[in-house]
Amino acid sequence: MSVTIKTAREIALMRESCARLEKVFDHLASMIRPGISTKTIDMEGERFIRSLGGVPNFLNYEGYPASICTSVNDEVVHGIPSHERILQEGDIISLDAGMIVDGYHSDAARTYAVGEISQEARDLMKVTRESFFVGLAQAKAGNHINDISRAIGEYCESRGYGVVRDLVGHGIGRALHEDPQIPNFAQKMRGPKLVPGMTLAIEPMITTGTWEVEWLDDDWTVVTADGSLAAHYENTILITEGEPEILTLTKGREAEEALYGV
Repeated sequence: MSVTIKTAREIALMRESCARLEKVFDHLASMIRPGISTKTIDMEGERFIRSLGGVPNFLNYEGYPASICTSVNDEVVHGIPSHERILQEGDIISLDAGMIVDGYHSDAARTYAVGEISQEARDLMKVTRESFFVGLAQAKAGNHINDISRAIGEYCESRGYGVVRDLVGHGIGRALHEDPQIPNFAQKMRGPKLVPGMTLAIEPMITTGTWEVEWLDDDWTVVTADGSLAAHYENTILITEGEPEILTLTKGREAEEALYGV
């Protein structure tokens, strides 16, 4: 395992990539409504990323055919946008996207309500998002990766939710996926020690059912095995000498809570 520690220059470049990605999510959030296709969201996402001087890092990554992952209801991650997939009142949709700016990657995900949604769906979105911040509280120099993993898993499982085990968070920098892996559930090993300069993508993937998932025939879309709802929330963060810095959330947690209404 080779964990990269970013220099001050690299951190500055990642801050810029992540700040631009935050603008992409703010823009796409305004599009989420019944009647829109997931392909329309993807096309506008790619256009907007490029308008900000970035390159969509998901497009053609290991063959993925789009710039924005659009995962609806029981789709956990990597849903492929389609003109035929039209959002309906009551759906929830997670958007997962990233971009490259000056050679450095950013990565984030948000789950959105489509119109009025069930209380079950709203609670799932709330707990998934909260679990990220519970894990973030452990993302301090001197702690270990497993401190983050255990905090997220225990928070969600204690509330009756399934924590996906087949997919994990990751390091990020000049590559979209770097070491270390960051599971969302407790491990037997502590994992690497956290040190200032690490940049990580922490991304809880939580379900209202079990943790088990399946891959569809498109070889990308991951769905819950039991058909239960799934939510996804992700930010790129920086380990510092003190509190962790959320690079893809510069507006602050409280401002985003007001935006999401959860």
